[in-house]
Amino acid sequence: MTNDMREVNHTENDKFKKLISPGAMHPALSDKLQFPSFLRTLTSNKFQNYALAQLIRRFGWTWVGLLTEDSDLGEIGCQYLKDEIQKSGGCIAFLEKLNVLYSKDTFIQVTKVIQRSSANVVIVNSDEVHIKPLLDALYLEKVIGKVLVLTVICIITPGFYTKETWKLLNGTIGLVPYSADIPGFKDFLFSLHPLTSKNDIFIKSFWEIAFDCMWLVNGSKQERDSENTKGKLCTGLENLEEQGMLIFELNDMSYTYQVYLAVYAFAHALNDLVLCKLGSGLFLNNSCTNIKDIQPWQVLHYLKNIHFTMHTGEEVYFDLKGDTVAMYDIINVQITADENFKFVKVGRVYPRGAKGEEIRINITSILWNEKYNQVPKSVCSDPCLVGYRMIMRKGQPTCCFDCIPCSSGEIANETDTVECMKCQEDQWPNDRHDKCIPKIFEFLTYEEPLGTSLAAISILLSIITAFILYIFINFRHTPIVKANNRELSYLLLLALMFCFLSALIFIGQPVKVTCMLRQTVFGVVFSVSVSCVLAKTITVVIAFKATNPHSNLRQWVGHKVPHSVVFVCSLIQIIICTAWLVYSSPSPQFNVQSNSRIRILECDEGQRAFFYCMIGYMGILAIVSFIVAFLARKLPDSFNEAKHITFSMLVFVSVWLSFIPAYLSTQGKYMVAVEIFAMLSSSAGLLCCIFCYKCYIILLQPHKNSKQYLTSKGPQSR
Repeated sequence: MTNDMREVNHTENDKFKKLISPGAMHPALSDKLQFPSFLRTLTSNKFQNYALAQLIRRFGWTWVGLLTEDSDLGEIGCQYLKDEIQKSGGCIAFLEKLNVLYSKDTFIQVTKVIQRSSANVVIVNSDEVHIKPLLDALYLEKVIGKVLVLTVICIITPGFYTKETWKLLNGTIGLVPYSADIPGFKDFLFSLHPLTSKNDIFIKSFWEIAFDCMWLVNGSKQERDSENTKGKLCTGLENLEEQGMLIFELNDMSYTYQVYLAVYAFAHALNDLVLCKLGSGLFLNNSCTNIKDIQPWQVLHYLKNIHFTMHTGEEVYFDLKGDTVAMYDIINVQITADENFKFVKVGRVYPRGAKGEEIRINITSILWNEKYNQVPKSVCSDPCLVGYRMIMRKGQPTCCFDCIPCSSGEIANETDTVECMKCQEDQWPNDRHDKCIPKIFEFLTYEEPLGTSLAAISILLSIITAFILYIFINFRHTPIVKANNRELSYLLLLALMFCFLSALIFIGQPVKVTCMLRQTVFGVVFSVSVSCVLAKTITVVIAFKATNPHSNLRQWVGHKVPHSVVFVCSLIQIIICTAWLVYSSPSPQFNVQSNSRIRILECDEGQRAFFYCMIGYMGILAIVSFIVAFLARKLPDSFNEAKHITFSMLVFVSVWLSFIPAYLSTQGKYMVAVEIFAMLSSSAGLLCCIFCYKCYIILLQPHKNSKQYLTSKGPQSR
């Protein structure tokens, strides 16, 4: 049974001689079924534990040690305090019990636990009697730099400690019951004197300690224990006011003030009872008591209903549990270099304050111990910065964690975030991963080097093609131009020129019109080009096979067959592209599904089946042209185009076969660039393989540009 409980039981059995306690804090005393007549000017330690947890949180301490006295009150208070700290987001680094009866080795072991712990803050939930041997052990082990936080049950008496261990309390903060100046109390203390207070058995001993002197006892000196007073005698003329208030150690008047409140509460109850007027009493039918026969239960009844205001403005009343709604002061123990000490009130706890706002504190007025010049840090893990999230360490408290960066596409705009937030589809995290920003628009532009280069190559090749067309038109009457259908050559050159220029549609910001024209124009002009190549190949075959007078192919000699081939083959591609535009027209879109900070502006091709049909049909034309040209490659003639067409179609097919995997493995502007490169390289292959040799003959070997050379069997036959 604790002292608080013994005190109450004694009170219950002593005819209510003491109805109000100024210091008992056990939570069980609030149970009015067990203790119906118990009142106190302090609240139970439940609220002070909550307030202490909020104070710990205010300083940002999440990793604290806890020392508690080995008693019923210590156990209960420790559990409440632990729960409140954990509710507020903190963790207990270690929990050790204290008792003055423990051995020295036990205290040394507790000291080592404190020393090894990374927690810089230690909460002490114990009476100072049990703390003293711990401070002695801390001093012996030279443990410094730990900040002690004292609960309400820990009353600090400076004279109780040695000078060495007392210094370990420098920078300590704690909660004490609210106190204010007691009118006339200081005057009363200074009026004390051995000559005027002869019945006070302690006054002479106090006087000797205060002034370091001795009183004569029966005419002779009597030394105090082993202290050396150098033979100085007490005269009674010493002045207490010259010694100041430190001599009384009245830095902390918190519990004295509670006694003061208890006395005033009892006085108010008696006053209300005595001055009761008939009809306004608190008993049956508003009756009053007989002041000549006042019963304890009547006084208790008035005590439970008192409500008055002190000179400080503090309201005093008891709640249904018999507790007052008491405030707490936050104190800071400050010891200066000259070993002077003081308890400085640095804040206050207001129970009636809003939830989470009960504490008001001036942190700048706190003096920490010599290791710290600012608020100490006591955490198991440093807070995770913005852009990082916490990952708990397995088997350790929640305050111990590691910080890892947010994943791609996620942000954390607060510290100590457990989960990162995913950005919207059209947004992307900034470099710090603490904010979502709009994705950057990306498309192949004329301004960037890649777009500029491709556009320049496209225009250059189209100019070269136009120049070759000019040469062919200018030398249209020469045999080499007339050979193998010059109209097809003109059409092929014109189609190749449009193939080069069609690449320009792929560069720049995609809009509705350009998206509709990109693939369709590309498909049509390339189909016309390949159709022309196929027609030229068929013309070569017919021309050489029809030399036999009895050949059935003679009726196909002329312009109708090649023109029909070009028309029919091109018409099929036109029909495919028209159906594409009608049923699933391409349109611009943002590719927000891409896991990148880039928001790709591209053309949605609509039904991909139409795109593959267009590419597939063009591939079929190219393969047929290649096969026919390959079969006709050995036909005799110095200007037999089948060899050149075979090689050109080999280049064409190779380019587009390599284009497909490259196209599917890229995205954004690089996918567009791959397609443009395939268009330019395949068109350039056709242009170079079919026309470069002819231009060489026309411009540099004009003597070969003759009918005799054309119809000859080659250099060996001549």
